[in-house]
Amino acid sequence: MTLFSSPRDVCSHRTRFVLAEKEVTLDVVDVDGRSLPEDLLDLNPYQSLPTLVERDLVLYDSRIIIEYLDERYPHPPLMPVDPITRARFKLTMYRLERDWYSLVADIEQLTDRKRADDARKTLHDSILANVEVFRSQPYFQSADFTLVDATIAPVLWRFPSWGIKLAVERADVVLQYERRVFMRPAFRRSLSWAERAMRV
Repeated sequence: MTLFSSPRDVCSHRTRFVLAEKEVTLDVVDVDGRSLPEDLLDLNPYQSLPTLVERDLVLYDSRIIIEYLDERYPHPPLMPVDPITRARFKLTMYRLERDWYSLVADIEQLTDRKRADDARKTLHDSILANVEVFRSQPYFQSADFTLVDATIAPVLWRFPSWGIKLAVERADVVLQYERRVFMRPAFRRSLSWAERAMRV
């Protein structure tokens, strides 16, 4: 198994986090910059990251990849067995991608400062709007760590590098959640060299 992964990309990070939780041994090919490896150009018509290759199987959407990994390596399970709860968790991941991941490109681009500032504020306010959800259980909507948490953690990890600061008095439960997730051994193993530098 080979994962083509960007050391800075949120979607690549969530994929590496799930792989680390599952303790899957694989080759990680760091793709940093605009020049993509020839292998990737041949395998993925969208030339996107991350891309997972396992024998004849090629997957290139991070949500498809992490759901595949949870089914392919069922222990530990990272999604509920009950189909209704499972569907709710999938919907939560979809909403996180639409509401939070969609802001990442605006935050990280360097040409339009106002757009980046607006995206930072929108993301900050959206996190605060979910304080009660963070408060209700040890993990997001769950007593156990799930793929939803693997989706949230890479975003929260990048807050300092994006200049987003959560006020302790308003977001104490979110900061507790951060510590709980960031202390997981799999999370520490999932960090690339570039991601470690985001919280020096």
